[in-house]
Amino acid sequence: MHHDDQSLPAPLNSAAIASIARRIDRPIVLVGLMGAGKSTVGRRLAGLLGTEFVDADDAIEEAARLSIAEIFEQFDEAYFRDGERRVIARLIEEGVKRGGGVIATGGGAFCNDETRALILDSAIAVWIDCDIDTLIERTARRNTRPLLNNGDPREILTRLHAQRKQFYEQAQIRVASQDSPHYEAAMTIIEAIDRWL
Repeated sequence: MHHDDQSLPAPLNSAAIASIARRIDRPIVLVGLMGAGKSTVGRRLAGLLGTEFVDADDAIEEAARLSIAEIFEQFDEAYFRDGERRVIARLIEEGVKRGGGVIATGGGAFCNDETRALILDSAIAVWIDCDIDTLIERTARRNTRPLLNNGDPREILTRLHAQRKQFYEQAQIRVASQDSPHYEAAMTIIEAIDRWL
């Protein structure tokens, strides 16, 4: 295979990424359905930008000292969303102080009006939009998804996508993630932020 093919856009080099990173003055918040790769892409994105990564779900579990499945089991979704909203508010506040960072959020977080307003106001929201087939394949590997436990994953994910699309569409940036490597998705996000800034 020859590497002189000019048809592909040259990937950003580290100097270009560093200069984009310097222009980012607020946290980047990844939103989208479960299985869209927010955590994996988020980690990769933070690494490329030289900033911290935090997964809101992990932070919620740490604060509650319970797993998300246990929170849903012992309380209910409304209780979880309230805790989620407070944790994300704290993470964004910390990110704003630092002038950066990458935060991955659970699929429903951005649908909470208060959380969404805060993210849109103080952060850069990136919707990782992923096709249902890929989501099904990725979520099937783990049974840690309370919303998928009672029913057909395709039906549930299709319904959640339909319900949440109107919220996700409000994100400043949307990237379509086909089943591409996480590195590519992270680069796509950096390019999109560069254009948006």
